[in-house]
Amino acid sequence: MTSTYLVGLVGSVLVLAGIVELLRRRQLGEKYAVLWLVVGLILLVFTVFPGLLPSLSSGLGVAVPTNLLFFVGLVFLVGVVLHLSWEVSRLENETRKLAEDLAILQLEVAQQKRENVSE
Repeated sequence: MTSTYLVGLVGSVLVLAGIVELLRRRQLGEKYAVLWLVVGLILLVFTVFPGLLPSLSSGLGVAVPTNLLFFVGLVFLVGVVLHLSWEVSRLENETRKLAEDLAILQLEVAQQKRENVSE
């Protein structure tokens, strides 16, 4: 076991433990829990079996294994950013609708108060 292997193994375990801790504290939504647990487990598998990435990259025809890792990581991050942008847009629309509904309700309450005072 080289020191690089140990650092990678400890780092992978810490990432997985961090994900589990965020889940335990309910700071990471269940919606994303499976995704991040899978990412943590894949990271751990590639750390425990270092020959897996070169085998996979040669099987896919990629000359340098780290290029495959960076490409998959980039595609994953673009997917996450796209999904989060979609979520933010959806939540903005929902917030706007709720604000409009609240304004209508406040107007109705104010009108009812005026009607009750004038009676």
